[in-house]
Amino acid sequence: MKIAVTYDRGNVFQHFGQTTQFKIYEVEDKNVVSQEITDTNGDGHGALAGFLTRLGVKTLICGGIGAGARNALSDAGIRLYPGVEGNADEAVSSLLSGNLKFDPDTLCDHHHEGSEEHECGHHGESCGH
Repeated sequence: MKIAVTYDRGNVFQHFGQTTQFKIYEVEDKNVVSQEITDTNGDGHGALAGFLTRLGVKTLICGGIGAGARNALSDAGIRLYPGVEGNADEAVSSLLSGNLKFDPDTLCDHHHEGSEEHECGHHGESCGH
């Protein structure tokens, strides 16, 4: 099974649609057997679901994510764990051990025209992207 994590300098990147890299983990029997960092090559938002599908990803760990991307991932059969923060490797270890802290209701609403910031999460926290 392949797990992807939105990735930025070792941590879970907080805006799915703007991620420039994923860390991809190959997992067998709840153990990571390989991992690599993959550039998105400029793909963003809805196109990222197809990008992950082509890589054979079945699970995604991320921070904030918009409704359109959620739908595209769902249509692609990719299981989603949003609202995750912190170290990417630790997040995957937590998922494999059944202890991942995530928020299934996390959304990223970036439709604030003319603004540098947008709201990520459902509590109004700014993710700064």
